[in-house]
Amino acid sequence: MCGIFGYVANGHVSPELVVDGLRRLEYRGYDSWGIASLNAGQDVQITKAVGKISKTSPEQLDRLRDPATLAMGHTRWATHGEPNETNAHPHRSQSGRIVVVHNGIIENHRELRHLLESEGYVFKSQTDTEVIAHLLDRNLRYTHRFDEALSLTVLELKGAFGLAVMDIQQPDRLFAVRLGSPLVVGVDDGRCLISSDANALAIYTKQVIYLDDGEWAEVTREGVTTYDFHRAATGKIAEQIEIDVAASELGSFRHYMLKEMYDQPESLRNALRGRLQRSEATVRLAGLDDLGERYRPERVKILACGSSWHAGLVGRYFFEELARMPTEVEYSSEFRYRNAVIEPGTLVIAMSQSGETADTLAGLRESKRRGAQALGVVNVVGSSIARECGRGVYLHAGHECGVAATKSFTNQLVVLLMLAVHFGRQRGMSIRQGLELLDSLERLPELAEQVLKTDEQIRQVSEEYVDATNFLYIGRSMEFPIALEGALKLKEVSYIHAEGLPAAELKHGPIALITPEMPTVVIATQSFILDKVASNVQEIKARGGRIIAIVSEENDAFHSLADHVVTVPTAHDFVSPILATIPTQLLAYHLAVLRGCDVDQPRNLAKSVTVE
Repeated sequence: MCGIFGYVANGHVSPELVVDGLRRLEYRGYDSWGIASLNAGQDVQITKAVGKISKTSPEQLDRLRDPATLAMGHTRWATHGEPNETNAHPHRSQSGRIVVVHNGIIENHRELRHLLESEGYVFKSQTDTEVIAHLLDRNLRYTHRFDEALSLTVLELKGAFGLAVMDIQQPDRLFAVRLGSPLVVGVDDGRCLISSDANALAIYTKQVIYLDDGEWAEVTREGVTTYDFHRAATGKIAEQIEIDVAASELGSFRHYMLKEMYDQPESLRNALRGRLQRSEATVRLAGLDDLGERYRPERVKILACGSSWHAGLVGRYFFEELARMPTEVEYSSEFRYRNAVIEPGTLVIAMSQSGETADTLAGLRESKRRGAQALGVVNVVGSSIARECGRGVYLHAGHECGVAATKSFTNQLVVLLMLAVHFGRQRGMSIRQGLELLDSLERLPELAEQVLKTDEQIRQVSEEYVDATNFLYIGRSMEFPIALEGALKLKEVSYIHAEGLPAAELKHGPIALITPEMPTVVIATQSFILDKVASNVQEIKARGGRIIAIVSEENDAFHSLADHVVTVPTAHDFVSPILATIPTQLLAYHLAVLRGCDVDQPRNLAKSVTVE
């Protein structure tokens, strides 16, 4: 969830390099930040601040212009201790020798703190991270060898962590440690860099080393040496990454969230490119190749959190309707703590935009331990879930900077639909139906472009509801999960409370909430269920509720019922929910902007949830 960035340079470099690196990690969400730098004279300078880097005083940033041989920084999303300068990273050991920044959570920090306090260590912060600095310092006193002390320290820690460690007695190297929280080392001429995200390194180098769980790296300006936690060399070598840096730039857009909504036609094209096989009326996904042409799972279990879980709920309809495969969608955070049944013939799909979601990664590992075949559906190449699965399907949505998932969500829906077509053709789907679905998928990017033309209309609608404190979102069949996702988007970026419901469930209690002050967003683009949804809307109207309806162009039944009607192009019933998603994203965006919210970095949220 937090961000780490650092460098070791051949000569003195301004720590402003780290500031720039941290800015490239801001999309992950944070509430405080800090940088430690070390020059050849072994003088450590630590700067910390609460809030965003962009709002830091010039005086504080001026301190970061003094050249240094190495530096490392951190953006913190608070877990242990409130956001303040004392709790911000980096943290320094009592002797002053060790400086640490840390992503993740140390689960046994209380026991370690009590041990260290009994030996005379005094803690200045409320964080679990300060334990690491003191523990490493303590172990150095006993071993007198840094590699032994580091190995001993990380083996004593329980939880998830990505660490960058500075030893002031070694001013020419940094140490990077990974267990459950990503770290990448970038190799460049005359310097090496570390980051929690390869995207932040792409502007500086295309040669990176991904650390695996249970590895640490000694990073010098000459190169990188990797070891396991027992100090055995692992011999990692750099690999080439292909990241379009320009695609991560804001361009003419006001916010990343808006840009990424407008990216959707192209990101959908990228998801579809080369995968639709008209000659066989099916979908070819390279990530399935090593399972073999004859691999035919009997059922599907989808593990996901947040927006990915909502996409999984839509995927359940896809798999059951098109492939006749029983499908369960599990909250990853709940799955691993119950004795779930994974029957033979089950395909487990681990779905995560970042590929780093801690709960989903843990659920994936538990599924593999029980013998399940696993498939990752992720957006980030080289991410933990992708590497753990060894096979999967990339979303190809491009880098997503906004915390709220937009283009990654619609690409998840498309990938799940393609998977359902793939397995459906194996299990008896006709050529005619396969071609019909391929035709609908091919038209999808163009239809998404048309939906984006509702942007100004939705902005005007938003002005009428900017003071609302509660919303309901309703839909039926595949559009119920779209209602859940629409409500989540609104909560995330505008801080308005919202609830998503199956439309038919209104009369089983929630209809008691309907008043003119409780707007309802109705999603109704699927032709086969329109009459039923119209009846539910009548119930809302009869009680004075205000209605925003998202419907297909050919549907005029809601014009007399709704206060506002947003139309999307008429499409296949399995594709129309994907189109209906875009207006819900635009509505959340415009309400958030009108309310003065930070849409790209909403309060308390992080893009990549790497803690449980």
